[in-house]
Amino acid sequence: MNEQITHMAKQVTAGKLTRREFMGKAAALGVSAAMASTMFADAARAAGPKKGGDLKFGLQGGESTNSLDPATYASSVPFQNGKQFGDQLVEVAPDGSIEPRLAESVEGSADARVWTFKLRQGVEFHNGKTMTSEDVLKTMERHSNEDSQSGALGIMRGIESMKADGDNFQVTLNEPNADLPYLMADYHLIIQPDGGMEDPGAGVGTGPYQVEVNEPGVRHVFKKFANHWSDYGNFDSVEVVVINDATARTAALQSGQVHAINRVEPKIADLLGRAPNLTVHSTAGRGHYVFIMHCDTAPFDNNELRLALKHAINRQDLVDKVLRGYGSIGNDMPINAAYPLFDGSIPQREFSIEKAAEHYKKSGHDGSPIILQVADGAFPGAVDAAALFQQTAAQAGIPLEIKREPNDGYWSEVWNVQPFCASYWGGRPVQDQMYSTAYLSTADWNDTRFKVPAFDEMLFAARAELDNDKRKGIYKQMGMMVRDEGGVICPMFNDFVEGVSNQLEGWESDPTQEMMNGNMSRKMWFS
Repeated sequence: MNEQITHMAKQVTAGKLTRREFMGKAAALGVSAAMASTMFADAARAAGPKKGGDLKFGLQGGESTNSLDPATYASSVPFQNGKQFGDQLVEVAPDGSIEPRLAESVEGSADARVWTFKLRQGVEFHNGKTMTSEDVLKTMERHSNEDSQSGALGIMRGIESMKADGDNFQVTLNEPNADLPYLMADYHLIIQPDGGMEDPGAGVGTGPYQVEVNEPGVRHVFKKFANHWSDYGNFDSVEVVVINDATARTAALQSGQVHAINRVEPKIADLLGRAPNLTVHSTAGRGHYVFIMHCDTAPFDNNELRLALKHAINRQDLVDKVLRGYGSIGNDMPINAAYPLFDGSIPQREFSIEKAAEHYKKSGHDGSPIILQVADGAFPGAVDAAALFQQTAAQAGIPLEIKREPNDGYWSEVWNVQPFCASYWGGRPVQDQMYSTAYLSTADWNDTRFKVPAFDEMLFAARAELDNDKRKGIYKQMGMMVRDEGGVICPMFNDFVEGVSNQLEGWESDPTQEMMNGNMSRKMWFS
């Protein structure tokens, strides 16, 4: 049998055997579907990427209010759009290392306070302009500007000064930070000509595809950029179709209207995976589904009430019934074991009707409805999760009321605006970036309004601490503070679950963000 399989694999590599033919022959030889799929992928990858074809995504997470301005990206479709037309200085690789992009190399001073990015030469923007260190500097200055409302604003606040120095871009920090390269990989920090100062939403970048059609909330089309600096991008074009409805999105994949979808609902993932023409990929990582409370807004400015709600949610029940096992329980902090320097000794918060009732009584709440705003698009199963939360809260005497919102406008009108809503985070590669983006007092994306000077001081101290054991201890204290005093209810960490047509090859799991960290169109190809 081994000789037959080897021969079949060689035929695949030579382009003489299709996936369907390989899978059928392998099944006849008694090879499991999972093993055969892996063997086919290895053989196809050995043949090398093929060029050409028009790739179509069907994605949840697009709205009519979306912009191509990278500073504004807050949901899946804008994130994917940025990955088509833009590049950052560096990227986080699937194994967690730093991968050069527009910077050829990164060098830090001995005290990790001064960082120098040597820029790639001859890189061309889609408008024909050659990228310079001034473009990089102005990009970073724009994202550091309070008026930009950039999602990267929190991580930029640790910078003392920046300068363009010939072919280099140099950053000097207020305090040492060994994780600075990871911060520069933030997906908002797409390098734009002149920093995007004049027209940040023009969609002009250095990415493998350039903008051809931009219809927010409907579709976005990108065509191959002939002068891209790398070999990334194997397709002639990429189309991102906004399909917020889960049923319609799944149907589009099954019928072949699109080649890949995000946010496969866990309740149908196993069934969908049995389809002969596609594969469901599940990648565990740092993504988490949350209910967020504004700590500075009544009644959530009362920590006893926040603790009541945290104890009233049955985390394991949500993982079992909403995620269907495609994830793990959370602990009311945005960090799990996928992060470097995670401390597993932090006690797991328990589901306790008794404790929930006790904290609710201590809060002195007047018994009026506590409004939780939620939409289907907040995360897969969000409405079901809210209903389960409502049931267990009621057992503790907590009057939780669900207000269902439309998907369109949710990320601009509800998230980071209303005091209690459902949301999701893709996570970040390192703890400093996650905390700087969403929990630093001055961060624009501090969506729980958690503003505690002592926490900020610990964050800055952790950045400056180069001893990993000591740094881990500081992160433990920070995690405990968010868990016990913060406004985030984090019941579960989700896997990234995506459906991909078997016409595509080159898949690799990436725990950084969904859809291979947005790199499917860069790294995959048609078989």
